[in-house]
Amino acid sequence: MKNESITQMWEDFRKMNPNTAEKTYTAWAFGASKEMADDLANLVLQGKKTATASNYTLYELENEELPYPGLINIILDGDGQAIAVAETTSVEVVPFNEVTKEHAYLEGEGDRSLQHWREVHEAFFKNEFEAIKKDFHDQIPVVCERFKVLFKRKM
Repeated sequence: MKNESITQMWEDFRKMNPNTAEKTYTAWAFGASKEMADDLANLVLQGKKTATASNYTLYELENEELPYPGLINIILDGDGQAIAVAETTSVEVVPFNEVTKEHAYLEGEGDRSLQHWREVHEAFFKNEFEAIKKDFHDQIPVVCERFKVLFKRKM
């Protein structure tokens, strides 16, 4: 059964943006826990978070398509409720140690510094790699995705 909040968000968005009526979308939440998903979703709603980073290796293992410019995303909170519609504006795959200060800032987390980004993402990616019995290193490929929010849940 499809999540009703996702369907409602999509219908509300389509009413206000009829040119996207024929496009498809993907729905997902940030992070690996309810708390992380809620925290990051709130940063999106506040306008602070306009980028995200993910583990390229997991896309390969799951034979999943990478995000791409023009992709429509319905962002979910930790309860799986739709909070925003966003469009991917750019995607770049770079080694972990080459993620830029600008990207770290756009992710909107903590003090928005590259040092903070590296600390929290290294811990996050290490957990993901442990789960697939691989080792983290600072050259792992990272999917750096930027997006713009097109529509938000009414507060």
